[in-house]
Amino acid sequence: MPEEATAKAYQDPGTPEEVSRRTFLGNVTVALGSLVGLGVAVPAVLTLIPTEKVLAGSKSWWPLNEAELHQMQADAAKPLKVFFKRKMTDGYIEEETNDYVYGVALKPGEEQQMRAERPDLFVDKSGEVPYPVVTMNFVMFSPICPHLGCHYDWNDSAKKFICPCHGSVYTRYGKHVGGPAPRGLDPLPFRERSGIAEITWIRFKTGAPARIIISYN
Repeated sequence: MPEEATAKAYQDPGTPEEVSRRTFLGNVTVALGSLVGLGVAVPAVLTLIPTEKVLAGSKSWWPLNEAELHQMQADAAKPLKVFFKRKMTDGYIEEETNDYVYGVALKPGEEQQMRAERPDLFVDKSGEVPYPVVTMNFVMFSPICPHLGCHYDWNDSAKKFICPCHGSVYTRYGKHVGGPAPRGLDPLPFRERSGIAEITWIRFKTGAPARIIISYN
């Protein structure tokens, strides 16, 4: 075949039916590729979103130090660190770690003062605090500053909680009154079972005005 005829043969797009068939097969290939990609991407993304079912299933209760609870009750004016042990899983290794919460003992009738100062804890705003804040006249605060995750301390002379990292300041009821923190202190679930006081450890999102639960334990 002459070279000119061969070149024309390669340039021939084919009959309309052949062109239509090639276009259809090309579109089908692209569509199938997109579906496969979505099938892989969607489950991967969903695994990164902590659903309520996953969060609820990982709750644990840890017993608090009984002697420290009695000490806090005897000196109700001063918040106290109450220690407890909890188990953490790092990969396949389970470790036991010492942790603490800041406990505040409320005198009879004092809960109303706290409600007035911390309406964010008692007024339902999309389930920000989906558990009782006050139990047996005690409030347990996470020791993590809501700003960037440092540990704050109680200052006796100022009668305030003060974070040493960036200077956020909170009242005895955990109200934010100074510094860069976006919200007040976060309360933790607290209960009594068979004479034993127990706490659930929660990790909250820092740096956000809303109280968002990241994980339990």
